[in-house]
Amino acid sequence: MSVDGQAQAPDHGGTADGQVKWPIRSGLVPPLADGFAARPESVPSLDQVLTRGTAVALAPARAAMAAIAPGAPDWRGTVGKTQVAAQFAESLWQSREIDLLVWVNASSRVSILSSYASAAAMAMGIDPAGNAEAVSARFISWLGETSRPWLVVLDDLSAGQDLAGLWPAGPAGRTLVTTTELPASLGQDGLTSFPLSGLSRRESLSYLLARLTEDRGQRTGAIDLADVLGGEPVALWQASAVLNSSIMSCRDYLDQYARKRDLLMASIPGRPAAAAITWTLSVEHASRLLPSGPVQPMLILAAVLDGHLIPGTILTTAAARDYAGGSAHGLTTPDDAWWCVTTLGRAGLVTIDETCTPPVVRIQAALQAAVRFASSRDVPERAALAAADALLEAWPDEDGRAWLADSLRSCAASIMRLVGDRLWAGNGYRILFRTGQSLEDAHLTMLAAAHWNHVAAASERFLGAEHADSLDANDRLAESFLAARRALEALPWFRRVLSNRISMLGPEHPATIEFEMRMGRALLAAGGAEEAVTLLERMVSERAHLNGADHPETLDVRDALADAYCAAGRLRDGIRMYQRTSTARARAQGQYHAATLATCQKLADAYLVANKIKDSLAAYKQVATGRERTLGPHHPSTIEIHSRLAMAYQSAGRMATAVQLHERARSDSERILGVDHVDTLTRQTHLAHAYYAVGRIGDAVNLLRDTAERCDRVLSPGHPLAQSVRKSLTNIAGG
Repeated sequence: MSVDGQAQAPDHGGTADGQVKWPIRSGLVPPLADGFAARPESVPSLDQVLTRGTAVALAPARAAMAAIAPGAPDWRGTVGKTQVAAQFAESLWQSREIDLLVWVNASSRVSILSSYASAAAMAMGIDPAGNAEAVSARFISWLGETSRPWLVVLDDLSAGQDLAGLWPAGPAGRTLVTTTELPASLGQDGLTSFPLSGLSRRESLSYLLARLTEDRGQRTGAIDLADVLGGEPVALWQASAVLNSSIMSCRDYLDQYARKRDLLMASIPGRPAAAAITWTLSVEHASRLLPSGPVQPMLILAAVLDGHLIPGTILTTAAARDYAGGSAHGLTTPDDAWWCVTTLGRAGLVTIDETCTPPVVRIQAALQAAVRFASSRDVPERAALAAADALLEAWPDEDGRAWLADSLRSCAASIMRLVGDRLWAGNGYRILFRTGQSLEDAHLTMLAAAHWNHVAAASERFLGAEHADSLDANDRLAESFLAARRALEALPWFRRVLSNRISMLGPEHPATIEFEMRMGRALLAAGGAEEAVTLLERMVSERAHLNGADHPETLDVRDALADAYCAAGRLRDGIRMYQRTSTARARAQGQYHAATLATCQKLADAYLVANKIKDSLAAYKQVATGRERTLGPHHPSTIEIHSRLAMAYQSAGRMATAVQLHERARSDSERILGVDHVDTLTRQTHLAHAYYAVGRIGDAVNLLRDTAERCDRVLSPGHPLAQSVRKSLTNIAGG
């Protein structure tokens, strides 16, 4: 299959209408290696240890060993942890012992949050567009309460702090961790250590024999080879891969192994791991399989990316082909490069999963370290800079599937760790900007703010304060602070960017005017309503002069000014501005245009605050009619306006109509958004209050209790809605 193949990874879970379809798989479970078999001797009774309500860490069984040199490969950790975890997960899934399987690349907090947010959308039917940190917290809470059996696999967890506040636990679930660290160092109480060693002698021999089935003559010397390789999973896999793609026997391979070991003994202190020898034989074999192909440069390129998940398209880009030798080595098309990658797979250096789009390449972390360690000093750096260009070339304009976006971000992080500030010497730093955009798209707001803080400082240091990319980084930093609800920290950056735009572009440049609008929004978020009024009043005058009173941009500023008036307590001025803007929008953009309806809804809200109930009802009805006509009766925005209309009727004392609309909004919200969505819970609370107002005390109490239980399950303890519901329940029913 070519790297551009169209096979899709299986997708289970949430549907387009917000309903949940069980069972659910979230994340890409690594496929089991060719010839994989259960390990009853070296991995006994994992299913007896990892039962419901427990957490187990698969970690290497470590004896006293010499320290590893910085940057050198740590072969001690390659005991088949991920394969054991994948086999266990698939076993539970196939036997239908779990309803939810979540596979998480736990090598960074970014990846953990991304995986949790994706799983939450599928399992809880919630909108994944919310803040990823908040969505993940809701998911963890849900895991602790649900009765559905689940398994969360945290693959390659290296730092316990990455899971701060995100540890999955609950009576119905199992948590399986793979790590090269000592489990006790992860700082998690109740985590049972399950030490893994290599395969037993019997398992090693069985694995080799199972892989060598086409030519039984190759089995000659299999017992001796199994003994020499010492049960190391990576070494067994690499040796069997070489044998499978050659005519050598086990005895022939053992002879090559012995010669290579003797040659390398001087450069490898102590007793070398078997994989420290077998990987070099695999590289030589790959070169024999593709004599004219640059397999070694392609391997080095893979060694500087995140080995958990490398989208195959990165390795077939023009930048990757140029680094690997380009047309001089026959790499003129993506398929040529992909053939080189598959050759690495045949030699046991990478694994390839072609069941998803794009295909995924995986490579052992220890092998990556070995490749970099064996290369001359500047080779990994040059490869990483080329990989930055390749990654940027392969990254789609819009992030699609969550696992793909996360893998691209992880590959970028791997490059950053290797070359650091040297990215700024050329154009490689552009990958930092694409990564920041991806963090924003994934709603990783806290992490995006930290990322842009670093990029803004570095861009000024290396590019200069007036460079276009420095200005863009400052702009992104301001917006990311605002998105992270750090408005007071955002304001100085907004002022700085606006000052730069005025000095460089002039006050009447469209980009300057557009940013002034955003500055006004930032002032409102930071509580600077009066300053926002001053700024936006001037902008209204300027926009009207430049574009005309009914131009959409002028109307946008008038909308913002009305918001500022209301925030500053000038409700009468706000209502007048909303009225003028609503009339102008209907005239210029149409009665049912989305912007017209949005302004009319804010006018209705302002009327309600001003106790102009009749006017509020008329405006809400107008918006409801428009939303039903343009979006349909069950669109989330239509449901929202029905809920607001119900509140207006309740304020007017027309309780029968109010209750009817509250019931409709709650029912539609459950069906479209899901029963645990925060908007559904809010509408259920409104319905409970309406029931109480008409004397249906029992119905009100039952609804509030149900809402409180759901809030406790899916919202953080300090969430305002959870606190409000508990307070209402206490007031009505005494708890």
